[in-house]
Amino acid sequence: MLGVSLGVLVLIVALSVINGSISSLRNEALKSVPHVTVTGERLESSWDEYTVNARLSDRVIAAAPLLEGEAVLRFQGQDIFIQVRGVDPQLEAEVINNESQLFSDLLTILQETDNGIILGTQLAGVLGVYSGNEVSVTALNSLLGRSLSDAQGFEVIGFGDFGLYGNKNLVLIGLDKAQALFAKDAGVDLQLRLRVSDIFNAELIAKELFGEMEAIDIQPWNETQANLFNALNMEKILTSFMLSMIVIIGAVNIISTLVMVVSDKGSDIAILRTMGASQLAIMTIFVVQGLIVGIVGTVVGATLGVLLANNITGLSLWLEQLINLVFTDANVYLVSHLQTQINIGEVILVCMAALLISFLATLYPAFRASKIHPAEVLRYE
Repeated sequence: MLGVSLGVLVLIVALSVINGSISSLRNEALKSVPHVTVTGERLESSWDEYTVNARLSDRVIAAAPLLEGEAVLRFQGQDIFIQVRGVDPQLEAEVINNESQLFSDLLTILQETDNGIILGTQLAGVLGVYSGNEVSVTALNSLLGRSLSDAQGFEVIGFGDFGLYGNKNLVLIGLDKAQALFAKDAGVDLQLRLRVSDIFNAELIAKELFGEMEAIDIQPWNETQANLFNALNMEKILTSFMLSMIVIIGAVNIISTLVMVVSDKGSDIAILRTMGASQLAIMTIFVVQGLIVGIVGTVVGATLGVLLANNITGLSLWLEQLINLVFTDANVYLVSHLQTQINIGEVILVCMAALLISFLATLYPAFRASKIHPAEVLRYE
């Protein structure tokens, strides 16, 4: 019973922690990655019309144009490769997945500044850039073609939070400035960026709006970040498989316990058989006994697992304080920002799997008990 409880508890907590990690990483990624982008030849000349049409949908929160290309940023002799994103500051404030008021204020300043640029916080830290500094940006194609005269100067107006994956290399400039910067780069096309109400159906929502149009390419966030989230999901599957071994060990204990009970109660089983009990009735006795162990263990494990998953952040902080109190100058710092997300469907799936494993574990001992011959067992009684 303890084995099954421990297995269910650990599985629920581990899956909740992984779900919380995936959710946190997804939120960080979506600070810089559009929910869905739409590209096509017709967008270049009439993006404003498509923007208005997209906003008519109840499932589209906002839409804005986007121009993105690779470039090199130079500051005081330092060169670093960056991702330049040209935006319409007014529309970007609505479509961006960043609730920071500071970021909204920066977009307002960008709209009012002729040659302003917003740098990611980590990028600014690496370069040692401050607000008001002048930086030079050269499109990558211009650099490769040795057209250094195409470089444009920008004034740093501030630093934005572009999430965990955008702070190192992403910068924002005005859409018109980006079009001028990448004018000679045939590979940089205008895109339409959508913010949707349901990020898990972003592609479906975009297809409902633009699916019938010709030469349109729709790319949702889960495709652009496929490598990251596929790796996380694979880790989740492998972790679940490994931790399910604890439940299987608990099931092996059920088998061994019932086999011992069958051996110990052989004469009792033989007497029941002589009184008319069928083989099915004997099997049912041991199946029910094993299932009771599995059910109680599963219920206890699921209850404790959900409680632990809900309070794991507080418990980690308490444990951190306790260790630092007992061991002076230990300076132990646990992951205090650990987030968990309980998926009821996964909890039910874990419980059903534990019950199924427990049921299967009862079949061999129950079958063995049903095959006891009363005459052979009672011969020497």
